[in-house]
Amino acid sequence: MFSFYQKSINKKIQFKGIGLHTGKKVNMTLLPAPPNHGIIFKRIDLKTKNLIEANFLNVRDALLCTKIENEFKISVSTIEHLMGALYGEKINNLLIEIDSSELPIMDGSAKDFIEKIKEVGVKQYDTLKKYIKVLKKFEYNVGKKTISIEPEENDLIIDFEIIYQNPLIGKQRKKISLLKDKLTNVYNSRTFCLFEDIEKVKKAGLGKGGSLDNAIVVQNNKILNQEGLRNENEFVMHKILDCLGDLALTKHPLIGKIVCSQGGHKLTNDFLRSFFMDKSNYSVIEFKENKLPNSLLYTKSLAASA
Repeated sequence: MFSFYQKSINKKIQFKGIGLHTGKKVNMTLLPAPPNHGIIFKRIDLKTKNLIEANFLNVRDALLCTKIENEFKISVSTIEHLMGALYGEKINNLLIEIDSSELPIMDGSAKDFIEKIKEVGVKQYDTLKKYIKVLKKFEYNVGKKTISIEPEENDLIIDFEIIYQNPLIGKQRKKISLLKDKLTNVYNSRTFCLFEDIEKVKKAGLGKGGSLDNAIVVQNNKILNQEGLRNENEFVMHKILDCLGDLALTKHPLIGKIVCSQGGHKLTNDFLRSFFMDKSNYSVIEFKENKLPNSLLYTKSLAASA
């Protein structure tokens, strides 16, 4: 269903776990926030300068996860699974308190986040939501990695392709509509890695909290996790979750069609930065009186208003 109005959660939600890359224990609380608040992270382990806006312009590192940082160099990382869940459930306003520099990885998917959100419920405000409507096709390429966006009527569509030399993963492609499709398989799909890459990740000082409890590990033609896959498209569905989480860092939800091949966090962030540099690529709109099509609200550079 199309969402005309801004939303938050009904009451606070608490999570605890470990960071995938830091390996540190972490507590996180999602708190309801008023209209036009946006998604803000608060590092409660720090007394001052501890607020970080969930905005693509604040991304400072996107190697194996998405890390955002404020002007005081205070950061929070691995935000993409939670942000994907919030985007999919159309939640625009939230204060997220966290006592460490990395979100809990949970089971490597957004499953736990979604279950808790549905348990407490979502509240809708009377304040209209703004959208970013794509006006023309825009492409961004880095070698064989490609991502593009083009106009779409009133939906966000993500068409994603992965290509791996590993024979078990191989080439997979799926397309989802935020307006029409159930996102259960997107939310439930876990992060994954190749067994031969684990040592390289560890040497880079990352993956300290990784295990078979929070990631799919693939070795040649075998999945090392005893329970196997949750769905036949779990690899590409997780990449869609990651992409959704990175797109959630735009100031307002997108209306357009994304087509991506072999993408990742860095490609998506670089793409967003390039796309929003040209204000002729988009307009910021709101839908009035629950009627489609939209009425134009204003057009300006998102980067200037972020």
